[in-house]
Amino acid sequence: MMQSAFKIDARDNVATALETLKPGPVRILGEAADPGTMCTEEIPRGHKISLKAIGPEEEVIKYGVCIGRAGADIGQGKWVHLHNMHSVYDERSSHLDVRTGAPKDIKYE
Repeated sequence: MMQSAFKIDARDNVATALETLKPGPVRILGEAADPGTMCTEEIPRGHKISLKAIGPEEEVIKYGVCIGRAGADIGQGKWVHLHNMHSVYDERSSHLDVRTGAPKDIKYE
């Protein structure tokens, strides 16, 4: 069975991984489904995969709205997360660990 991701709105340039994605073909599900894309790196379940190339400072669109801006070039099929995008809703998002979500800007003694 082919791995899959879910595209919420036709305007979205990302889809949500329904399972941990491995490099290879990905079927895009949902009412706004695409023919599919190729995953180019491992992407954790629940995280975003880019459906097209997104350049630095370009909008990351999910739910049909801008949820952030790319901090670097994001190629099609790449993992889209805190390491390469900045949230427009949470200013601190760039200070969180990519895997755990723990703050990296707070020192605990």
